[in-house]
Amino acid sequence: MTDVDRQTQLAREHRERQEQRSKDTGNSRRNTVIGALLGVVLVAGGVIAAVTLMGNDDSKAPDAAAPADSASASASASASPGASVPAALPTTDAKPAGVTCEYRKDDTGAPAKKVGMPPAKPDTRGKNMVITTNQGTIVIQLATAQTPCTVNSFEFLAKKNFFDNTRCHRLATPETVGLGMLQCGDPLAKGDAKHSTDGTGGPGYLFADENLGGIPLGRATVAMAQASEDANSNGSQFFISFSDENTQLTSSGAAFTPFGVVTKGMDVIDKIAKGGIIPFNGDPLADVRGEGSNAPKLPVIIKDLRITR
Repeated sequence: MTDVDRQTQLAREHRERQEQRSKDTGNSRRNTVIGALLGVVLVAGGVIAAVTLMGNDDSKAPDAAAPADSASASASASASPGASVPAALPTTDAKPAGVTCEYRKDDTGAPAKKVGMPPAKPDTRGKNMVITTNQGTIVIQLATAQTPCTVNSFEFLAKKNFFDNTRCHRLATPETVGLGMLQCGDPLAKGDAKHSTDGTGGPGYLFADENLGGIPLGRATVAMAQASEDANSNGSQFFISFSDENTQLTSSGAAFTPFGVVTKGMDVIDKIAKGGIIPFNGDPLADVRGEGSNAPKLPVIIKDLRITR
């Protein structure tokens, strides 16, 4: 059996276990991103890299077709922290004129900080999202034309000060889970790697995926976080990628809305990544099993999040 065959078998077996566990537990958690989709364990040089979707929001099965690429191919091509950052989004002639957004009540029972519902008619003038944290400022160029409803939601929540004084609760690294991303946006998260509820919170509403496949989920991409099995269940959680390892998420067929790229502040993200993780309850692989989130050792507190035009 080749390595690729073995990895494919492991992924299939892991997914079957996840499906069975979902049936047993009834989807009570909404761990937003990447709770163990691939489940492929790569052993190289004595380092175990568990390739899994970050566990955050739990939604429904992705309706996007999975490319035929093998996840293992992208797993071997991670970018170093010093890799180049995209200067701008891919150009497009797409215009969001006439778009109407649908936001629906989150009836999953997930914890929420409710501030109302965004307007159905999106404001398409947003150009950048500026996140001021205790570790530094991050500027994200928004794909407003491709993701008008996502940007509209962020602008609405930002005006309500929804993200102020919230903690980025999850840090996934290639060494621990085979991915490289910082996850934020749970308004109730403690970010201390002790609370299994971290990654389950949201704004009390959900909305559909946009722009799937429109921007590669590599370094500097910013995307919505939702459970790998729950498409069209976006809330307020998002992740910032600092590694090209994350392109395997697209290859796996998972649905994550990419809505921007970091144009300033990747040095802040790299600093947080280099600071390492606090393993959930002392066990870094608990994150892989979907039991809780490994938190960044350097606390990341969002002081302010705003949309600029």
